[in-house]
Amino acid sequence: MTVTANPFTKVWAEADLAELPNDGTRYEIIDGRLYVAPPAGEPHQALGGSIYLQLANAAPKYWRVLWEIGLAIGDNRFIPDLIVLPPGMPTADKDYNDVTVIKPQLVVEIASRSTQTTDAGDKMIAYAQGLIPAYWRVARDGTVFMHRLMTEDAYTLVDTVKPGDKTKVFFPFELTLTAPRP
Repeated sequence: MTVTANPFTKVWAEADLAELPNDGTRYEIIDGRLYVAPPAGEPHQALGGSIYLQLANAAPKYWRVLWEIGLAIGDNRFIPDLIVLPPGMPTADKDYNDVTVIKPQLVVEIASRSTQTTDAGDKMIAYAQGLIPAYWRVARDGTVFMHRLMTEDAYTLVDTVKPGDKTKVFFPFELTLTAPRP
């Protein structure tokens, strides 16, 4: 009997990303594992666009709301759907090497069929360990789950907003958020 090495034991690093095709596919690294997601579809973009517009319209002067920017946390490499940067934060770039110094105040992930489990699990844990103060996860039906960093490495669910419902948000800045409808 011949024993071969498991082909799935590769530990991925940032340098490996340069070898992957630039085809619109989202490649992320979490704990040395490569996560691959196809380009977002229209329902995903509609949910994300709604949240983006609400955040961008409410953002105080010099705050920035950005879409699909590369984010480095330790050896992990992410492309969150949305991030909110406070005033004075350096300019972000899709090149991971240029974003290791940015620290979003909020990361928003919009669930899709291929990402909903990772968004609620590995990514949430990694963002908390990266000390990002707030994390919102938008379910495929438009429900917004709002989490705040309440301990040094774990989020607490602070609000759940159903599609079409409104809530007053005070962090990262004040706004009245309406959960989007798909």
